[in-house]
Amino acid sequence: MGPTCWPDAGLHSITFAEVGDRADQLAAALARLGVAEGDRVGTFMWNNHRHMEAYLAIPSMGAVLHTLNIRLFPEQLAYVVNHAADKVIIIDASLVPLLARVYDQLESVEHVIVCREPGDASSIEGLGDTLDYEELLAAERPGYSHRSTWLHSMAVTSSQALQVNEAERILLLVPQFHANAWGMPYAAWWVGCDLVMPQQYLQAAPVQPKASARAT
Repeated sequence: MGPTCWPDAGLHSITFAEVGDRADQLAAALARLGVAEGDRVGTFMWNNHRHMEAYLAIPSMGAVLHTLNIRLFPEQLAYVVNHAADKVIIIDASLVPLLARVYDQLESVEHVIVCREPGDASSIEGLGDTLDYEELLAAERPGYSHRSTWLHSMAVTSSQALQVNEAERILLLVPQFHANAWGMPYAAWWVGCDLVMPQQYLQAAPVQPKASARAT
């Protein structure tokens, strides 16, 4: 993806694939901590690959990414965290002193996750019991995504394939228990195409259009 500058360790490079896997792990770790759809997760971080991982993981799990301005006055910082009702804050270790000044004023924060750089000996005092970012990720497995479903839906809706679009109507005869009905439910939902779903009535007679319907 590009380098992240770590002063004590030079430049650290990480690939897009690695960031994607780590975003999966972060989402799983946050879910394990109780973060659910609609919950706010604050980030109090510099520009680095971990912040990028949060950018990907938090919205993808249905939570709200709440980026906190590290240059706010203490009273402003406490206000925005409380107003958003942040449930978790992810923070770079070098910024801990700034958040520690208002930690006892934060009303909704249940967990603080600290990101440490290699060789970073920054104090993390003043934030109660904190969690380590890398330890949380190491406990989770990466690799789950909806990529294949998305690609299949995109192909089906292409003008070079079935050209499913909002003006069409699909009679869904392929069983939904078989290969996800060839992905047609996802594709139709994506573009707003009507679905006609015949329940158990799959014989020829029930699915044939009536004469009056054909006439119209």
